[in-house]
Parts: sequence; C-alpha cells; structure tokens
Amino acid sequence: MAPREPLLRHGAAPIVIAHRGASAAAPENTMAAFRRGWADGAQWSETDVQPTRDGARVLIHDDAVDRTTDGRGDVRSHTATELAALDAGAWFGASFAGVRIPTLAELLAEMTGERRLLLEIKGEHTEDQVRAIIADIDVADARGRVVLQSFEVPALRHVRALLPDEPVGLLVETIGADPVGDCRRLGAITYNPSVPDVLADPGLVGRLHAAGIAVIPWTADRPDEWAGLTAAGVDGIFTNRPAELLAWQAEQARGTGDTTGTGSTTKAPTPQ
Repeated sequence: MAPREPLLRHGAAPIVIAHRGASAAAPENTMAAFRRGWADGAQWSETDVQPTRDGARVLIHDDAVDRTTDGRGDVRSHTATELAALDAGAWFGASFAGVRIPTLAELLAEMTGERRLLLEIKGEHTEDQVRAIIADIDVADARGRVVLQSFEVPALRHVRALLPDEPVGLLVETIGADPVGDCRRLGAITYNPSVPDVLADPGLVGRLHAAGIAVIPWTADRPDEWAGLTAAGVDGIFTNRPAELLAWQAEQARGTGDTTGTGSTTKAPTPQ
C-alpha cells in the first residue's frame, strides 16, 4: 500500500504535503481543499480518517464536528447520513457554503495519476475499523499511493497484524528516547515529529536517515521554518500553504528566495 517510490529524498528538496489539503485556501479536509492542493502543484495530501457511528469512514480532524461544521457533537456519535447533511464550508467563507464532509472513498476516487496520500488513522481504532480503512483503499485500487500513519501505536499494530509487510508512518507528539527503535518495532518508514522538535535536534534527521527512515515534520507555514527544515535534510514538509512552499522552493532553486519572512496571514487550521 505504501508508495512504490521511496520517501527518502537523499538531499533533494522535501516533498510538499498539503496538510488537510490546501487548508489555508479552502476549508480543511474537504474535497475543495484537496482539489486546491492538487491545482497548486502538491502531489501529496494529508488527511485524517475517523469512523462514524454506523461504520463509515469520513475525513475530519477534530473529535467533534463543532469547529468545522454547523453541527454539534462527537464525530463518532453521528451516522454517515447525519454527517453528510452538515455544512463543512461556511465557517471558512461564504463562497464555500454547502461544502460537505467527504468520505475516504470520495477522496480515494480522485487519487489518480501521481497523487499520493498520507492518511492518518485518527484516534483509537479497533482492528475491524482499520480493516475497513484498508478495504476502502483496496476497492479504489490505491495500493502504492497511500501511507497509513498514526499517533496511536495500537492502530499501527492493527495495520501490521492485517498487512504484516506494510510500511507505516509514526506520528509523534514528542521525540522519544529511541526514535529508530520505535520505528523498527512498528515497521515505520517515516517518523513524523513536530517542526520545533526537528529544529531543536540537529542530529535527529541524520540518525533516522542512517536507519533508512524518512522524516516528515508537521506543520510549517513560514519561510524561516521551511529554510530550517530544508537545511536539516527532512524528506517532506506538512504545510497548510502548499502553493507558497512550492513557490519558495522554486525561488531557492534559483537562488532568489527569502528565508526570514513570516509568510502569509491567511487563516490556517491548528497545526497537528
């Protein structure tokens, strides 16, 4: 299921990953945001999948629907039909009124060509719930274009139990005592810590690269962060502003880029 091409960049520019889609330009985790990210030139997207009360798989970050829809209550207390009736765009801007929470299947149906996905298994999942996620990926014939990742070690263990040879991504709130060992125990091909943690530990990327493990930090929206992460040798960058990061990378390649600015003030979601 993991991408056929390696995530390790070996000194090339980091992969630009549209965090919840191009979520500074469109409401996060909606098809509008994913399509905007692709249009902006980001082949990679990131999103969060959660189960509904009746077992469907939907794309939303928060435990509750309150922040990003006109509804109330926990995601998992709603049926798929109830969630599909919510407005997931008006909170972001009037032009997005009527945008809906997508299902995983909807996104995968548009994951054509060179499009790739880092799919976070959000929160606690049973093995059966993880099996359902994998089934959606298989139905879409999306193997080789999706990396399953999670902060939840039990969820990653479910993936390993169901697909013993499948590489995964390990998301972390804080860097542990043995990142390489943590990844090896889970079969993780990428270690994904926060931006401040990567910038605070200059040797982290090198240690993981020596073990064949990629590093993709979350979430960077400013040129000074992009510069620091690029200098550290990371393999990818989660960003809410893929168009701006891609433009910055092009400027750097020409030798004309800014590394000190603070970037756009356009709204962006919470970083994780």
